[in-house]
Amino acid sequence: MIAIDSTLGAGLLVVCAVCIASAVVVPLLPGEARAAKRQQALVGQRRVVERVQAVSRREQVAKSLKEIEDKEKKSRISLEMRLTQAGLAIGTRQFYVFSAIAGAVVGAFGFLFGGDPLIALGMAFAAGFGLPRWVLSYLRKRRMARFILELPNAMDVIVRGIRSGLPVGDCLRIIAREAQEPVKSEFKAMIEAQALGISLTEAVARLYERMPVSEANFFAIVVGIQQKSGGNLSEALGNLSKVLRDRRKMAEKVKAMSMEAKASAAIIASLPFVVASLAYLTSPDYISLLWTTSIGHVALVGSALWMILGVVVMSRMIRFDI
Repeated sequence: MIAIDSTLGAGLLVVCAVCIASAVVVPLLPGEARAAKRQQALVGQRRVVERVQAVSRREQVAKSLKEIEDKEKKSRISLEMRLTQAGLAIGTRQFYVFSAIAGAVVGAFGFLFGGDPLIALGMAFAAGFGLPRWVLSYLRKRRMARFILELPNAMDVIVRGIRSGLPVGDCLRIIAREAQEPVKSEFKAMIEAQALGISLTEAVARLYERMPVSEANFFAIVVGIQQKSGGNLSEALGNLSKVLRDRRKMAEKVKAMSMEAKASAAIIASLPFVVASLAYLTSPDYISLLWTTSIGHVALVGSALWMILGVVVMSRMIRFDI
C-alpha cells in the first residue's frame, strides 16, 4: 500500500514537472516563438486598424458637419423654394400675379372709401408686397412644424423595418405611402429622386434643402455617416428618434412655463390702448388733444416709439430657443 502511494506521488511529480517544462520550454521553441510573435503582430495591426477607422469616422463626421454649415451660409432661399417649403403648388409667376391683383383690389377699395391717394397707395403696397409674403411665411412655418411632429414616427418605421429584415428603400416607400403630410410628400420626393439614379445620401441631403429644420439636418447627417462609414442604422435612427421626441417634450415644457410671461406681456402691451379707448369714451375732449394739437402729435410719436421699444424688449425676454 505504501509502495502504491509512493508510486502515485512520484507520477504526480513527474506530470507536474512535464507541465512546467512545457510551459517554459515550448514558447522558447522557434515555431512557437514565431506563432506568438505573429499573434502579437496581428493584435497590434487590429488595434491600428481600429484606431484608423475611428479617426476616419471622426473626420467624416466633421467633414459632413462642415459641408452642411457651409451650405447653410452660402444658400439663399429663393421664392420658388419657399413656395415648395410652404406646400403651395404654384410658381413664382402665379405668386406675383396674385400679389399684384391683391394690391390693386385693396388699393382701389382704399381710394374709393378713403379718397386719399397716399393712403390708397400704402394699402396697395401692404396688400401686394407684405401680406402675401406674410401668408407664405406662416404657411411655411406651419408645414415645418407638422414635419417636425411627424418625423420621429417615420424614423420609428425605418427602425422597425430594418430590424425585421426590410431594406431601407422599402422602409422609405412605406413612409411615402402611409405617413401623414408633409412627411409623406417629402419622402415621396426622396423615392422619386432615387428612382432617377440619385444616391440615398444625396436624396436625404435634398430633403434638408426642401425642409430646412434641424431635425431633417440630423436625419441627413446620420444617414450620410452610415452610408460612408457603415454602422447600425437602426440603432442610430432609434437614438435620433428618442432625441427628437425629448426635444419636442422640452419645447412643450418651455412653452407651458413661459405662457405666464407671455400673458403678462400681452396685458402690459394692451394697457395703453385700453386706457386710451376708455378715456375717449368717457372724456373725448380731454384725449382729443393728442391728435388736434402739435404737442399732442409729438406725444403720440414719442409714445409710439417707446411702445415699440417696450414690445420688442418684452418679446426678446419671453422668447426661448430650443
